[in-house]
Amino acid sequence: MSISRREFVALTGSALTALAVAPACAMESFDDQTVTRLTARPKKGIKTTAAGTTRLGLGDARDGVLQMPAVVPDKPMPLLVLFHGASSSGERQLGRFGTIPSDAGVAVLSLDSRGQTWDAIMRLGFGPDVRFINLALEKVFGQVLVDPARLAMGGFSDGASYALSLGLMNGDLFPKVVGFSPGFLIPGEAQGKPRVFVSHGTADDVLPIDQCSRVIVPELKKRGYDVTFREFDGKHEVPPAVVTEAFKWIA
Repeated sequence: MSISRREFVALTGSALTALAVAPACAMESFDDQTVTRLTARPKKGIKTTAAGTTRLGLGDARDGVLQMPAVVPDKPMPLLVLFHGASSSGERQLGRFGTIPSDAGVAVLSLDSRGQTWDAIMRLGFGPDVRFINLALEKVFGQVLVDPARLAMGGFSDGASYALSLGLMNGDLFPKVVGFSPGFLIPGEAQGKPRVFVSHGTADDVLPIDQCSRVIVPELKKRGYDVTFREFDGKHEVPPAVVTEAFKWIA
């Protein structure tokens, strides 16, 4: 099954968080899907200079934060690029994870979308957000010695759909992709074969699991991806136990 452009525009216009009423995972290709590839790459031999939690300083009201673990190693470290849900922010999304990223020793680059949600969802194509993500990565790769084997892209809700879609399109850069309660996959040319972690609440009333992850996960496995899938008793959320497992998986 697929969803038409007109239906998708109607859904996003009326309720950005209600995308699950549309069939998951099989959407039309976008005519203006022009910027999907990230060109920034981790740098070798640099010294990690970042510490604590700092704003990127790359945007105005919509920017992002880099959070380093309490103990910063003197060797390459894991990094998660994190995307928030609709109408949220990178700082707010990261705050919901508490000390779990730090306890796992994972640095987190948590970004704000340019608009109310991510470009491929709002505009039916990739562009402004991808360019900002690339700019943010270039800055962080100059401050943090990142382990390329432990570089992950992830998100929650709208951010999960975006992370899974963009992550598969940049699987040669991101060997790990995380989706907390995703709604769908956006078609695009896949690169590499990243491992995937997906979680979803069985009582999710925003993005129902039967129409979303229970469609997405079998499709990913069918395409040959190594997928770890965690269903939990809960709604549209990410329980601490799931967050902890995901960050251990990244690290």
